[in-house]
Amino acid sequence: MLRRWFERQWQTTGWAQSLLFPLSWLFALLAAVRRWSYKAGLLSSQALPVSVIVVGNLSVGGVGKTPLVIYLAQQLKAVGYTPGILSRGYGGKYTGEVMPDSRPELFGDEPVLIARRSGCPVWVDASRVAGGSALIKVYPEVNVLICDDGLQHYALQRDIEIAVVQRPLGLGNGRLLPAGPLREPIGRLQQVDIVVESGQLPVAPSHTVSYQLNLRPDTWTSVTDFKSETSTEVLRGQPLVAMAGIGHPQRFFDVLEGMGLQVEQRPQADHYAYTQADFASLHGKTILMTEKDAVKCQHLRLDNAWFLRVSAELQSVGHDTPLIAHVTGLLQQRKGS
Repeated sequence: MLRRWFERQWQTTGWAQSLLFPLSWLFALLAAVRRWSYKAGLLSSQALPVSVIVVGNLSVGGVGKTPLVIYLAQQLKAVGYTPGILSRGYGGKYTGEVMPDSRPELFGDEPVLIARRSGCPVWVDASRVAGGSALIKVYPEVNVLICDDGLQHYALQRDIEIAVVQRPLGLGNGRLLPAGPLREPIGRLQQVDIVVESGQLPVAPSHTVSYQLNLRPDTWTSVTDFKSETSTEVLRGQPLVAMAGIGHPQRFFDVLEGMGLQVEQRPQADHYAYTQADFASLHGKTILMTEKDAVKCQHLRLDNAWFLRVSAELQSVGHDTPLIAHVTGLLQQRKGS
């Protein structure tokens, strides 16, 4: 309840934000001192023996990083790289390698989803340095690491920074925590290599390379076996309940509406842990959910539940260089520098 209250307040500039604004100044000061300490060498920042790409964001909450991480890993593999992926594993209890059949409650829902979709080694550790070191020790053929989140994790040196921005919800009122949703000022976007917009345009500084991220709906797949498929045409006309435990559930509901599906909406908190009780009253109804939700519900053996597999599509903004061409160019440039 408290988190939802803050999320609502972060979209406005009323009295509550005015009261919290002094704390935002303190947060900004502490964040700036911390970042300067890493740059000045007062805090240790370690480089790994392979290139590192950080995919992160300025705000708290989901902004669409996971589809981008999967897309980037697949694109790097297609041009000859051997990527590995690092994650903090939000909500998980364990550290170590994540397999496609790993349990989400132990390693986190997003790492398991990434392991299933990317076909790359995935490692979870709150310390990106420790996780990266462990991954390349087990997989010495890996020559580039993609860090899912970690834009503010300055203990790990990086070759490329990609910031994902979702407007309007992601940036909210533009203020720092706790008066707003931002972990760093919007001006931080001027220092990253690439900005990927998963919301409205534009927000990136004119001199920053920018791309628009869209999610392309693919197939409806069974939550129970992750193999059987159905179609939107078959689903249309059935009594539908849509579940979404992601950063911004309304994005999923809007996609369903765009597909012509009339659904009963059941939003949940990001990383929500489903149980049988969540579905006890839904007998006779068809359940729709995101793939991120599905990896946490497969063990529940739901009778009639389907998840929508989506794929990222990247469109250049104000230029004609594909994302993978820009990324590989930066990797080659910084490897030789």
